[in-house]
Amino acid sequence: MIPYPTVEAASVALGRNLTWFEMVWFNYSATKSHFYVYCHTILLLFLVFSLAPFPLVVMELTGWFNQYKIQPKVKYSFSDMFRCYKDVMKLFTLVVGTLQIVSYPSIQMIGIRSGLPLPSCLEMVAQIVVYFLIEDYSNYWIHRLLHCKWGYEKIHRIHHEYTSPIGYASPYAHWAEILILGIPTFLGPVIAPGHILTYWLWIALRQIEAIETHSGYDFPWTLTKYIPFYGGAEYHDYHHHVGGQSQSNFASVFTYCDYIYGTDKGYRIYKKLHHHQSRLKSKLTRREE
Repeated sequence: MIPYPTVEAASVALGRNLTWFEMVWFNYSATKSHFYVYCHTILLLFLVFSLAPFPLVVMELTGWFNQYKIQPKVKYSFSDMFRCYKDVMKLFTLVVGTLQIVSYPSIQMIGIRSGLPLPSCLEMVAQIVVYFLIEDYSNYWIHRLLHCKWGYEKIHRIHHEYTSPIGYASPYAHWAEILILGIPTFLGPVIAPGHILTYWLWIALRQIEAIETHSGYDFPWTLTKYIPFYGGAEYHDYHHHVGGQSQSNFASVFTYCDYIYGTDKGYRIYKKLHHHQSRLKSKLTRREE
């Protein structure tokens, strides 16, 4: 709840006029409890997960952009994708929804706020960059640990049931894995707490990034291709294609950990062989012409 009865009182307390967005935020949240505002996180997760992968469903069913599909021989029906969606939504409701509510005291403890002033764009961008870096590094080691014999057989193998990933399968996993991998996601806001809007933006972007990474399509115009050391769909698809045998490409977002710790060697060899085969095929085609 914002501790100001009116917009004028908030302006006096801040020593300036409220921005348009701050006025909108005040009018919506001024009389609502911090817990009520925080619970919007659950709705945000459901909306992002339900809507963001939907264009990929259309592409899969229509065959549009098949030239960019990483594993074109694998086809999913509507029932296949809807079954995946239902399984994940059950997991979200029982595990993620419950976790969000139970974790509220920790949100209060670390100091994620919902009042005024709202953070600047620069502040939000800086914090989200930090969140991505922290999440990526910690996720790398947890993901790598899940590929040990016990971790894979007991927990992580469920996520690898999709050897050709689809958007809706990005959070498809054992309930224990959802809890474990929630730690890297929450670690950034713990270290550098900010406003609830920054937290929501971080949750949404991380979810969208995971959906894009599991999309099964490598689009040449994807904006993430311009982000240094970004892995992307093609990079992570190799990890799923190899499956339980994979000791490569553990990174969730960036590739530098795999490079530094030598867990991308198999992928690099694969890329060299693929490049060599493509060149050889093009040469044979030109000779036939």
